[in-house]
Amino acid sequence: MNQAINKFRNRCYQLTIAILNLTELFPNKKMYQSLSDQLFRSISSIGANLIEAKSSSSRKEYIKFYEIALKSANESKYWLYIVKESKIVDDAVLDPIINETVEIANIIGKSIITLKKK
Repeated sequence: MNQAINKFRNRCYQLTIAILNLTELFPNKKMYQSLSDQLFRSISSIGANLIEAKSSSSRKEYIKFYEIALKSANESKYWLYIVKESKIVDDAVLDPIINETVEIANIIGKSIITLKKK
């Protein structure tokens, strides 16, 4: 189980790196800098909150960090769809990132349901 958790955390880490690379493709305009900043903050918050959960002092706190990570994943999807609709990045580059974000959000959501049942 621990190996699966570490693998999942690594996926979140790799997603953050993918966003850093993605935002390098944005036009050099102020509004895209703001979009880049929002996207990076929300994406990086997913993995950061999962790492924070590891240090939780209670089960309730552990679940809370997962819930925050899910909110960040959902926010990230919003920003990624804005990028997609703006057509500033080719869909071939963007779609795998969107798919990974959706998949990560789904895994976190299912994890929260499982954690609350125990």
